[in-house]
Amino acid sequence: MGVRAAGPDSAAVKAGHREYLFPCVTPYYADPVVLVRGEGMKVWDADGREYLDFFSGILTTSVGHCHPEVVARVQEQLTTLGHTSTLYLTEAQVEMARRLAEIAPGRLQQSFFTNSGTEAIETAIVLACMHTGRSEIIALRYGYSGRSILATNLTAHSAWRPLPTTVPGIKHALSPYPYRCPFRSPCDDTCVDAFARDLEELIVTTTNGKPAAFIAETIQGVGGYIVPPPGYFQRMVEIVRRYGALFICDEVQAGFGRTGDHWFGIEHWGVEPDIMVMAKGIASGFPVGVTITRPEIAAAWTAKTISTFGGNPLSMAAGIATNEVMVRENVPARAAARGKQLRAGLDELGRRYGWVGDVRGMGLMQALEIVEDKKSKTPNPKKAKALLEATKEEGLLIGLGGLNGHVVRLGPSLLVTEEETRDALARMSRACAKADRQ
Repeated sequence: MGVRAAGPDSAAVKAGHREYLFPCVTPYYADPVVLVRGEGMKVWDADGREYLDFFSGILTTSVGHCHPEVVARVQEQLTTLGHTSTLYLTEAQVEMARRLAEIAPGRLQQSFFTNSGTEAIETAIVLACMHTGRSEIIALRYGYSGRSILATNLTAHSAWRPLPTTVPGIKHALSPYPYRCPFRSPCDDTCVDAFARDLEELIVTTTNGKPAAFIAETIQGVGGYIVPPPGYFQRMVEIVRRYGALFICDEVQAGFGRTGDHWFGIEHWGVEPDIMVMAKGIASGFPVGVTITRPEIAAAWTAKTISTFGGNPLSMAAGIATNEVMVRENVPARAAARGKQLRAGLDELGRRYGWVGDVRGMGLMQALEIVEDKKSKTPNPKKAKALLEATKEEGLLIGLGGLNGHVVRLGPSLLVTEEETRDALARMSRACAKADRQ
């Protein structure tokens, strides 16, 4: 259990959470974890218990908790300038934008900074409509875009849509979900033709034939780390561009080397986005959302706009320090190597347990889809929750996703070591054995 940390009383924090926060602010676990400290891959709760963090704040603490270089850079920045709005220039904001342009695919060069992935997507949608002079948007089923009115309308999970459809002009194409492919089992590159037919039929029957944009996550995060079949993005982007639409690439979860070998997920398919959005891992937990595009598209935004906290000096300092660590450590290569190790261990669990229906992902973005049995593929959220609770008992933090909350998600720091990955797999194995008995 460890030595009790000097900090808040966990029971008091839980009681305060119930009294002062919205009921919709729902934490994991039957008995929520009250975190008080983090360092690298480890976090500690108010009762002094240590956990190995393999979810990294939904893939956000990309170089670990409280990385000393990030902490030092933010502390230094705080002593000189803590805040400006976008009405003033700072070297840090320009430097961060320059660094993003250096690693972004293709000709993506100019950035707009906000505070979150939701805001980055809002910015991208508005920009696409301005540039094209159109207003209809195509998204994907099982996709997730955030918590604003527009973002929840783009999202295709009923549980994440608190209101009925309120934004007109949003259409949802079939999702490339290989494990549950509507066309072929097992799904392969031949299914791309069928997805292409669905997309084109959607355009010519449910829009006016002139969509503004197609938005898609390169790997659907909340959907359960859904990886499309080979050739999917090449074909879909060719179709939407033929109809005059822009491709908005959502790299909020998959970006910054997480998928292995490349800085951004879309690079695995050799497609250059027209607009790309980023957030989460960009600044190791500091709030940053980014919309990046080509100069001729950025020039379409001629109306007044401002982001009071977007690109603030503290977040930019954190982002620059994070980028320096990522480049020096070559995190795309690290994610590829550790991802292979993690995947091998998860594949073994998939062979061992009949309720693990699918093991999937790329790099350090790996998932287990939990089902009643491999033949029926019926989602089993009860077993997934049992596994979540069992991992907590083993001192391992992971996440859930999927339309039914039945997909277990893992996404550790991009600096995770071979030993830490081996440790996580051992804990995961023991947790699976416990869940199997329930």
